[in-house]
Amino acid sequence: MTMIAVLDKMPGNSGHHAAFLDALRRAGFRGEIETDHDTRLVHATDNSIYQRYPQAVVFPKHRADLVCLAHLAGQAEFRDVVVAPRGGGTGTNGQSLTNGIVVDLSRHMNRILEINVEEKWVRVEPGVVKDQLNAAIAPHGLFFAPELSTSNRATIGGMISTDASGQGSCTYGKTRDHVLGLSTVLIGGDILCSEKLDAAALSAQRQGTSHVARIHDCVAGIYEQEKETIERVFPKLNRCLTGYDLRHLRDEEGRFDLTALICGSEGTLGLLAEARLNLLAIPKHSILVNIRYGSFMEALRDARALIGLSPLSIETIDSKVLGLAMQDFVWNSVESYFPEDEAGPAKGINLVEFAGHDEVALREKVAAFLAHLKQDETVPRRGHTLAEGRQAVSQVYAMRKRAVGLLGNVQGEARPQPFVEDTAVPPEKLADFIAEFRALLDGHGLDYGMFGHVDAGVLHVRPLLNMRDPKDAARIRPLSDAVFALTRRYGGLLWGEHGKGVRSEYVPEIFGPLYPFLQKIKKVFDPYNQLNPGKIAAPASSDRPLLRVDNVVLRGAQDRQIPDPVWKGFGTAMHCNGNGACFNYDQDDPMCPSWKATRDRRFSPKGRASLLREWLRLQAGAGTDVAALEAARPSAWQILGALLRRRAAAPLDFSHQLYDSLATCLACKSCTSQCPVKVDVPDFRARFLSLYHRRYARPLRDYLVGTIEYALPLMARCAPLYNAGTRLSVVQALGKRLFGLVDMPAMQGAKLAETCRIWGVQPASPALLAALTPEQKSRSVILMPDLFTRYFETPLVCALIELASRCGYDVYLAESRACGKPLHVHGFLGLFASQAKRNASWLRALGASGVAIVGLDPAMTLVYRQEYRKIPGIETLPNVLLPQEFLLRALPDRSATGTGKGTQHVFLGHCTEKTALAGSGSDWQALFARVGLTLHLEKTGCCGMSGTFGHEARNVDTSRIIFEQSWGAHLDRQAEKRFLASGYSCRSQVKRFRGQTLDHPLMVLLERLRGAPSAP
Repeated sequence: MTMIAVLDKMPGNSGHHAAFLDALRRAGFRGEIETDHDTRLVHATDNSIYQRYPQAVVFPKHRADLVCLAHLAGQAEFRDVVVAPRGGGTGTNGQSLTNGIVVDLSRHMNRILEINVEEKWVRVEPGVVKDQLNAAIAPHGLFFAPELSTSNRATIGGMISTDASGQGSCTYGKTRDHVLGLSTVLIGGDILCSEKLDAAALSAQRQGTSHVARIHDCVAGIYEQEKETIERVFPKLNRCLTGYDLRHLRDEEGRFDLTALICGSEGTLGLLAEARLNLLAIPKHSILVNIRYGSFMEALRDARALIGLSPLSIETIDSKVLGLAMQDFVWNSVESYFPEDEAGPAKGINLVEFAGHDEVALREKVAAFLAHLKQDETVPRRGHTLAEGRQAVSQVYAMRKRAVGLLGNVQGEARPQPFVEDTAVPPEKLADFIAEFRALLDGHGLDYGMFGHVDAGVLHVRPLLNMRDPKDAARIRPLSDAVFALTRRYGGLLWGEHGKGVRSEYVPEIFGPLYPFLQKIKKVFDPYNQLNPGKIAAPASSDRPLLRVDNVVLRGAQDRQIPDPVWKGFGTAMHCNGNGACFNYDQDDPMCPSWKATRDRRFSPKGRASLLREWLRLQAGAGTDVAALEAARPSAWQILGALLRRRAAAPLDFSHQLYDSLATCLACKSCTSQCPVKVDVPDFRARFLSLYHRRYARPLRDYLVGTIEYALPLMARCAPLYNAGTRLSVVQALGKRLFGLVDMPAMQGAKLAETCRIWGVQPASPALLAALTPEQKSRSVILMPDLFTRYFETPLVCALIELASRCGYDVYLAESRACGKPLHVHGFLGLFASQAKRNASWLRALGASGVAIVGLDPAMTLVYRQEYRKIPGIETLPNVLLPQEFLLRALPDRSATGTGKGTQHVFLGHCTEKTALAGSGSDWQALFARVGLTLHLEKTGCCGMSGTFGHEARNVDTSRIIFEQSWGAHLDRQAEKRFLASGYSCRSQVKRFRGQTLDHPLMVLLERLRGAPSAP
């Protein structure tokens, strides 16, 4: 096969679900109803090992939509229709996965409805993200507990549905402990408002024949009848049974509340529409004691004694997770807290937190704790450090929060798998339990990673399995059974905090004599078992039984249909484990701006990786050898054929859905470092586009943008004409219509030649550089500005020349060549590789002299370090420095010349730069300190431009949304500060949407060296 296959045989809908969706549209449902393969596929997985393909995905806009859906589902003709609510999709056990209709509550129902600061409660919709809520209430000194590792993407609805808990649960409890009331839409459309009821109110609620009355009467009757059994069966653990929690139906004052029953019910009882939550005061002071050990078991055994000293929480991490953290960008901010000693890095750590409102009392408590560490010798310790203050503590916890994702980044085909990862036992038995757990896994010859909440007796254990290998996949059953039996023997639970989901087959044994009553509860809420069936309980009369760990489709079963050479060739994209770090809600975090702007999960790294895997699977099924296609060079006839073949010729081809998903990618490359698994979307996007356009024609825009670097020198010769043309409305309209490009920047006509003459700049040539003496080489630098900066911001090139010269360096100006980044972004991989090889040869010739080579724009410069090194044949390449990296060795210390207190300088980092080089902002701060200035690093997301993305007409609206979400908001509220930006595209975007001209930080350094005041 000489090109990719047409994939137009996609699954349809079952008859009853199709009829239901049609009726739903007619009934006035206002949200989106999506049945396309891509949307269904993206919602077929979560953070578990399972994959369940839904019939459709619906996105309700408000409570009325939920009522509409539930009312329709309750009608007799639609009793075969199955629905399941979904929040952030971070579940590890398939809790929200269904073969029915997914009700995604995260896209629209994410509003904070009311904050009552005086009474310390808040009212929210279920799609609100935990960190989003805490950011909104933090100015009032409040927060919502408990703390989760997925707090930047986990929704409140999801937390309630799994009764989530995490770090600090021994102090703060579980989600259930902070839910004051719920508004739940029942099958049939009635709304159940759960709240605390005294005897009279409960009696009134039990009267009548309404759905709500029948529920109250049934549950209250079960509680009254089985009170002693409930007390006996429910374990006395911090992580007691989640879901259908009969034990907590009454509070300490004897009031009845169905909220405890609904918390942890995983969407099997109703659809959450609203929640009222209790808030806590943020402790004013906090200290984290970071204790290092020579082994993980020493850390566990020590934790047992440390619990008795009453810390707020104790978190434990093993050597595997620590080793992975050390390879991640997060380590840059926490390395000082975990110093190595003569024995090397720690093999286990305990993070022990103390917090309170009284600083004196807190320090006394910590002092007593440290005295214990000094005096107690029952467990060998290798030292400890303190992280003091909320910011420092949060930095360390950021590393701990990435533990789940980091485990997915181990090398090799066997990866940590979540299926027995949240066991809970009495804390005093944890060390012995884990010793047996490890012996069990060792007996199977398995590696594993461990971390968790030792104070609560919960440890997250993830065995490494290759789920594409049928032999490893077959281990799920025996390991699940063995761990279940082990937890029972230690008086614990298989599910300590991540819900039951597919593991619900173990529920009947855990609940024993109470299980028939759980069946009755399920039936009174959901008579025909339509709400997320197969989870927790199934009515005795239902033909939809509880799910079993080995009768649900595994993702690995789908993945093994992709040939090994293709699977391995696409690397990290194949190993996306669904942890969802790319769904980070924080507008000021660079991770996936396209997801933040659209709220469409197809347009995220996880979504794109899922679609790519499916595309490769389908291509293999159609007989396409993708690896061979990539290796082959298309013939002239194939190229000509593609020019004439439009996508309209095969409108149902799944390749178009993948193309559309990748078209929204900004290629900002945040995913390549921020994703714990390091999924590299720009890389596989370029590879896909290269293959896609062998079958389908490219738009003219791709040719223009892809080759623009080659055209810039010619355009510069007629810059006045070009600049005049970009200002004419007729030219603008023509550019938009013909090429799909808008708002093209003007060229700047600074006199580079004159600057070179003034500062004695010479052309960089290998011969000239080789002739320099060692002393001359040490005070020389090769400047290699990219073509965009060279022609669109020529004054910046001149400034860097002057700055380097004022630092005492002889400047050699390299020829400005096309680096090929636009070619790579648009999938012209053959042309890109050719250009890269030519440039690599040229760079090696220049670098042979040992003189530093310095680029200017971060996005363009980092191509030499990243994309070039992936090309076969480019084995060695000189390291092309960014300006700050060179200036750290070149800029003299002038801090004594003045303080420059008149202006506040604020640095807005470039996405690619600050995610690939975690210390880039700190480097600029150090440079500013050398000239007596202070530089503030502003936490921002993406600017929305990212090369030519923002100039493409199809992306303008998305580009503006991204800009306004972060950069625009920061610029608008801090007008008195002087903002600086290192990225050309960032500065261009600010000029476009705010009319402001931002300087590069090196301009401020140059001003100081000139002796001029640093003024706006």
